[in-house]
Amino acid sequence: MNKRAEIMTGLEQSAFWMPYTANRQFKKAPRLLARAEGMYYWTPEGRKVLDGCAGLWCVNAGHSRPKIVEAVRRQVATMDFAPTFQMGHPIAFEFADRLARIAPPGLSRVFFTNSGSEAVDTALKIALAYQRARGEGQRFRLIGRERGYHGVNFGGMSVGGIPFNRKTFGPGVAGVDHIRHTHDPARNAFSRGQPAHGAELADDLERVCQLHDPSSIAAVIVEPVAGSTGVLVPPQGYLERLREICTKHGILLIFDEVITGFGRLGKAFASQRFGVLPDLCTAAKGLTNGTVPMGAVFVRDTIYDAFMQGPDGIELFHGYTYSGHPLACAAGLGTLETFEEEGLFERAAALDAYWQDAAHALKDARHVVDIRNLGLVAGIELEPRKGAPGRRAYETFVKSFEAGVLIRYTGDTIAFSPPLIIEKPQIDRIFETTRSILSALD
Repeated sequence: MNKRAEIMTGLEQSAFWMPYTANRQFKKAPRLLARAEGMYYWTPEGRKVLDGCAGLWCVNAGHSRPKIVEAVRRQVATMDFAPTFQMGHPIAFEFADRLARIAPPGLSRVFFTNSGSEAVDTALKIALAYQRARGEGQRFRLIGRERGYHGVNFGGMSVGGIPFNRKTFGPGVAGVDHIRHTHDPARNAFSRGQPAHGAELADDLERVCQLHDPSSIAAVIVEPVAGSTGVLVPPQGYLERLREICTKHGILLIFDEVITGFGRLGKAFASQRFGVLPDLCTAAKGLTNGTVPMGAVFVRDTIYDAFMQGPDGIELFHGYTYSGHPLACAAGLGTLETFEEEGLFERAAALDAYWQDAAHALKDARHVVDIRNLGLVAGIELEPRKGAPGRRAYETFVKSFEAGVLIRYTGDTIAFSPPLIIEKPQIDRIFETTRSILSALD
């Protein structure tokens, strides 16, 4: 039996229930990765695959980077685990302080979680508890946005705007409403960077305020750039207007930067690129370069201070066994050192224009109906196949992998978000491969 046959047999018998995967379909034609370094994966058979999506939007510094590998190796040999409930260990404090230095000014408190999903639920709980701490306990409502994705836990799923989640799991947390999304292809198709039209869509928050009474709303959560629902870039002035409305009504503004954080848009955080300061900011993915699972919530000083005004005792009844895990903190410190020493945020900013031109060169490619981009992220929306929505994008994803380039797809949009170490010839290869596949696709 050859190696691939052995792998196939093992997959068919495996107990692994794969996440967000058509398991039966996958096992008939598996796509496996066995090794990674720099910009590339290798399959078990030794085939080289260019990583066009940073793993899963997370490996921003490239794969198997020496400083990160050594930091984790050193930490596991020193101390594998220590609790952070009523105890502590130095590396968690060190990592939080290092993160606060690159965070947007004023977001200098850091609460550690284990994922983006947990970071979102943590931010929502902090928002509710803060409103109560400042004497506004009647603020229990949480507002999300249509086509928003905020992870898979019940809080994030509830404020998220993906209909299939509601169909499968029900309405989720009570007291949640949504403002409309910003996708407007009739006015903004093929926009380069932020679309010119749509700032007024932020005023939909005023409609929700009038419906529920703004004094009942604790927080609004949005992705500065929506990733998993199709790379939706905010219109010019939209986030600024959303900030104004939240401030006007005493509502906290939460930015979900699980994808946009750590250089994806050429700055440490998207809020710095847009010049809009939220009250809380979630992060994960690039936080540890995907090496060890970890998430974080960045919190305004004024919010943290409100919790510190009460009687002595536990100020926030929330946390996880692995909050501030030593290995994750070590990976995070190694990641920050790599970002800084190689100037990867600045590198992403310098490649922005080249990336944009390469993506929009596909405007005339077969099946393409829209292109959206900002920083080192792009979405190519395809005309859906009649009676089979999403199928054309899925086939593009599969054929791209077979051609040696890893991309993502979501609905009828194929998405690109490479490691920030990418070179211009590799950018060319990603989009040339996509063009070639689309030209031959039914």
